[in-house]
Amino acid sequence: MGKESWKPGNMLYPVPAVMVSCQRPGEKANIVTLAWAGTICSDPAMLSISVRPERYSYDIINETKEFVVNLVTTDLTRACDWCGVKSGRDFDKFKEMKLTEYKSEFMDTPAIDESPVNIYCKVKKVEKLGSHDMFIAEVVGVTVDDKYMDDKGRFHLGKTNLMAYSHGEYFALGKKLGKFGYSVKKSSKGSSKKSKNGLSKKSRKKK
Repeated sequence: MGKESWKPGNMLYPVPAVMVSCQRPGEKANIVTLAWAGTICSDPAMLSISVRPERYSYDIINETKEFVVNLVTTDLTRACDWCGVKSGRDFDKFKEMKLTEYKSEFMDTPAIDESPVNIYCKVKKVEKLGSHDMFIAEVVGVTVDDKYMDDKGRFHLGKTNLMAYSHGEYFALGKKLGKFGYSVKKSSKGSSKKSKNGLSKKSRKKK
């Protein structure tokens, strides 16, 4: 057994397939399905989406400088796929897919109410890369479906049944394998509690 050498290509999979909503003032809202989306900064919270200039939503986002990233569940997979192959020039995607527009306090562009997590973004910069242009945006707010909140105020994202995209196919996310830092967590009594960055409270104080 060995390795084969291939020419450069996009093989960073799986990735989230997201439904991005956008809207010009006075016009119908649109949805574009994208696989090239990701986190780029924690503080301030920022993300990016990459869109082909020929897509109908490109000019809308470029003009309004805002959009909403809506996470996709297994129940939304068909709508996600349909919105990726049909154009907003020809269809009212909210209407065709029987999706509900959700108006938040963060911006006029509506989110998808059926999505468990809606991320409201303001474009800060546009990078022209080649086949796609990257919209670098700051997250100005988030709304979540309260049915996934527990009585302690914790949001259970793992229970929303999100799906992922890999090389032209959609997959339901599988079982939980661990949590951040589990590989270095000490099980003995009296061990120092680890923080999210892997440092104990004690060692952080020394820095």
